[in-house]
Amino acid sequence: MGYTLTEKILRQHLADGFYEPGKEIGIKIDQTLTQDATGTMAYLQFESMMLSDIATELSVSYVDHNTIQVGFENADDHAYLESIAKKYGIYFSRPGNGICHQVHLERFARPGKTLLGSDSHTPTAGGVGSLAMGAGGLDVAVAMGGGAYYLTAPQVINVHLAGRLRPWASAKDIVLKVLSILSTKGNVGCVCEYTGEGIAGLTVPERATITNMGAETGVTTSIFPSDEQTKRFLQAQRREDQWLPLAADEDAIYDRTIEIDLSEIEPLASVPHSPGNIARIQDIDLPVDQVMIGSCTNSSYVDLMTVAAMLKGRHLPTGVSLGIAPGSRQVLSMITRNGALSELLSFGARILESSCGFCIGNSMSPCTNSVSVRTSNRNFKGRSGTPSANVYLTSPLVAAASAITGRLTDPRELEMDFPRIDMPEHFEIDDSMIIPPLPKAEREKITICRGPNIGEPPVNGPMPEDIIGQVTIRVEDLVTTDHIMPAGSRLKYRSNVPKYSEFVFEPLDKEFCRRASALRDQGEHNLIVAGLSYGQGSSREHAALCPMYLGVKAVIAKSIERIHAANLVNFGILPLSFARESDWQNLPEKTVVRIPAIAGALKEGKESIIALAGDRQITLNMTLSKRQRDILLAGGLLPYTVQERKGEVKKR
Repeated sequence: MGYTLTEKILRQHLADGFYEPGKEIGIKIDQTLTQDATGTMAYLQFESMMLSDIATELSVSYVDHNTIQVGFENADDHAYLESIAKKYGIYFSRPGNGICHQVHLERFARPGKTLLGSDSHTPTAGGVGSLAMGAGGLDVAVAMGGGAYYLTAPQVINVHLAGRLRPWASAKDIVLKVLSILSTKGNVGCVCEYTGEGIAGLTVPERATITNMGAETGVTTSIFPSDEQTKRFLQAQRREDQWLPLAADEDAIYDRTIEIDLSEIEPLASVPHSPGNIARIQDIDLPVDQVMIGSCTNSSYVDLMTVAAMLKGRHLPTGVSLGIAPGSRQVLSMITRNGALSELLSFGARILESSCGFCIGNSMSPCTNSVSVRTSNRNFKGRSGTPSANVYLTSPLVAAASAITGRLTDPRELEMDFPRIDMPEHFEIDDSMIIPPLPKAEREKITICRGPNIGEPPVNGPMPEDIIGQVTIRVEDLVTTDHIMPAGSRLKYRSNVPKYSEFVFEPLDKEFCRRASALRDQGEHNLIVAGLSYGQGSSREHAALCPMYLGVKAVIAKSIERIHAANLVNFGILPLSFARESDWQNLPEKTVVRIPAIAGALKEGKESIIALAGDRQITLNMTLSKRQRDILLAGGLLPYTVQERKGEVKKR
C-alpha cells in the first residue's frame, strides 16, 4: 500500500511516536515563521528557555500585522523583534516588506519541508508542497529550540480536481466550494491533499490561495504536490535549485475523497458572518459601500494585475471606497514599474501598505451598517473593526466588478473580455528588506531592545488536586479567537499580558475581566463553558494565555478547535468536552463547579471525569495524550520544557 504525500512527509520527519492515524506523533520542524502580533510573546518564551541559538534550518520573523504606529508600543515591539533576530540567528523581514505568508511563499518555502508558523494561515506554503501548519507561539518557540512539534497523525482527505476553470472563475471560488462541502467545523485532525489532472492548470499563487483559506475548514493543513508548476514558480523566483518532485503514491489510500469539476466552478462568496456561509454571487443583489482587495489570500502579482486590467479607464462610483494592499514589496514594486499601479490610482483606489492591515481590523474599518466586499479569508462579526458591518468574502474578480458597479456583481455580467494574466517568467528579486542572520561571533554583542510595553511571559502553576470554581462565562457555538481576544486597536498590547487581559471576551462581555480577576484574587478558579467549535479562527495563543493569567483553569465545550485546544494545554488550561452536548444547558453562568481529583485523573490517564454542579453530575471527556497530561500537570508547556531540559521529565 502506498503513502499519501502528507504521510510521506510526516514519516520522513518523525521524531517521536509511531505513525498511526489518530495517535499523537512528534515531528521535526525544518522552518518556522512568526509575525509581530504573535512573535513578541513567542520570542519572550524562547528567551525563557535559556537557549543560545535556534536549531531549525531556517526561522523568519516577519513584521506585517501591526505596522500602524500610533503610540510607542508597536515601534518598540518591532525594535525588540529585530534585536532578537540578530541575537539568535533569525531572518528578519522588516515592516513594509510584505505579509509573512506571501513573502515566505516567494522567498523561503520549499517542497517537502515542514513549516510551523505562529499564524493560522501558515498552510499557504502548502502551495509549493511544504507541509505547513499554524500553531501557538509557544509551540513555535519550542520548535525553534529543537523540540518536536506534536500533532495527531491525521486523516487525509483527497480533494480530487478535474477539468479547468472557465473565465471569471478563480482559485478563491475553488476553496469556497471546498468550504461549502466541508464547512468550518468537524474537520479537526484532517489534512486536505489536492490531486487530479485539474491541478496542472493551477499556478503556485492560485494553489496558495486554496491552501491559505483551507484553514477556515479547521483542517491541520492543505497541500499540493510539487510538480512542473512548482518548478516554474521557483525558477521565476530564482530558486530552481530548491525544487524536487513530490507526489502521493499511485496506490495511496485516502480516508475520504471529494470530487470537484473545475469547469463547473462559478463565482461564489462567503456571506456574513462565517467563511463557511457560501452563496453564488448570481443569487446576491445588494449595494456595496466598500471594496478591499489584498490580504494573504489574494494579493499576488496576478491578482492585482487582473484587477488593474478590469479597472483600466474606469472610475470609482460615488459612495464606494476601494482599498488595495499588495501582498509583498515584490508585488508592489512590479506593478509600480509596469504601470498597473497608475491604473489603480486613476480608478480611485487607495493604496495601502503591504501588510495584513484591514484583514485584522486595524485599518480601513467600514462605516456603520455597511456592506464590505473583501478578498480576505475571514468575515467574523466585528473582525473588520465595525461590529455592524456585513463582510462578503470574494475573489479579486468579483471585488473588482463590485467596485466598478457599486453593487455585489458577478463579473460575467460585465461587458468586457476576461483579462487573462499569466504568471511572469521572472519575478523581480530584491531581498534588501530581509535582514539575514549575523555570524555567530557577532551575535554575542547584540543587546536586546525592551520597551516599557514588553513584559515577562506569565507562567502558570501546577495543576491543582481539585478544580473548584465558577462558570465565569458561557458562550454559544462558533466563538472565535477574535471573540476571546480581540485584535484591531487592542493588538498593540500583545506583549503586555496584564494590560491585554483587560480585553478578554470584550466583544461578548465587557465585564468578564473584572469578574474573573476578582475570583482569581479570592483564590477561586474560573471556568469557561462553550458550544461547538470553540476557538476557531486565528492561532493567537493570547486567547489561552490571557485567560490563564485571569485564573481560568478549564474550558468545558461541546467541541474545541485544534490549535486552540493545543494552546489551552500549552498554558495549563484543561480542555474538556461534554459527553452529552445537552449538558451545556446545565452549566449557566455563576454555576459553582467542582472537578475533584483532577490531578490524579490526569496521572492515571483517565479519559473521562465527573464534574459536580450542585446535586448534578456531568460527565466530561478528556481526550489527551500522555505528553499533554504531563504538560497540564506541570502547569503548561513552558514549565514542562524547562523540567524536560533539566532531566526532570521521564521519557515515554
